[in-house]
Amino acid sequence: MDLQQGAATKTPANALESKTVSRPLYTAEERKRRDESPWTLVQGLLAPVQFLIFGVSLYLVLDFLRTGEGEAAATWSVVVKTVALYTIMVTGAIWEKVVFGRYLFAPSFYWEDVFSMLVIALHTAYLIALVGDLLPPVQLMWLALAAYFTYVINAAQFIWKLRMARLEAPAAANATTDGAVAA
Repeated sequence: MDLQQGAATKTPANALESKTVSRPLYTAEERKRRDESPWTLVQGLLAPVQFLIFGVSLYLVLDFLRTGEGEAAATWSVVVKTVALYTIMVTGAIWEKVVFGRYLFAPSFYWEDVFSMLVIALHTAYLIALVGDLLPPVQLMWLALAAYFTYVINAAQFIWKLRMARLEAPAAANATTDGAVAA
C-alpha cells in the first residue's frame, strides 16, 4: 500500500520540477560580449551570403545532374561555397572564443559545432576528390549534395539557436531590470 501511495504522488509535474533547469544560451556576461563583438556582425553578414552562394550552387549542381551540362559552373560554385564555409567557420570560431572563451564546442553551441565538423569534412572531401581527380563528375556532384544536405541541417541548428537567443532576450532584459529596481 505504501508503495502505491508513493507512486501515486509522483506526477509528471513533480518529475519536471525535479529536473535541473538547463543553462541559458548566454549568461549576462556572454550576451554583453556577443553584443559588443564585431565578430557578431561578421557572422550576421557572412551567414546570409553563404546561404545565397549555397542556393546558386545547389541550382547549378542539380541542373548539371539533370542535363549533363554546366559541369564547370557547378564545380566552381561548390568550390566557392566551400571557401565561404571555411570563412564562416574560422570567423565563427573566433566569435565563439570572444563570447564563450573557447574556439569550439562551447556548451551553448556544442552540438552545432559537432555537426559543423561533418559539414566541413564532406566539403573538404569534395575538394580532395576534385583536386585528386578521385571521382567522376556525377559522383563528385553527389558528394557535393551530401555536403549540402548536412549544411542545411547545420544551418537549421544555428537558426534554431538564434531563435532561442531572441526568446531569451526579453527574459534576460527583465532580470536585469528587476535587479536594478530591487537594488
